[in-house]
Amino acid sequence: MSSNIKYFGGEILKFKEYREKAGLSQREVGARLGISDSAVCLWEREQGGSLPRASMLPAIAKLYGVTVDELLEDRKGE
Repeated sequence: MSSNIKYFGGEILKFKEYREKAGLSQREVGARLGISDSAVCLWEREQGGSLPRASMLPAIAKLYGVTVDELLEDRKGE
């Protein structure tokens, strides 16, 4: 399994994929969201990582140019 995929509640979250498609570095995402780049790194870790607070999902989705639904979309078939 790729390190940019995280299972959460049966869904696969692809934070790294969306960040890269948006052409942003972890540092840029952190600066724009007012968090550390290490927090962004933790979202993208397959094991031992963490997930962003639910309240941050709209800002993350907007930054990545996707909807919250797309950000949390079930991608198991890929």
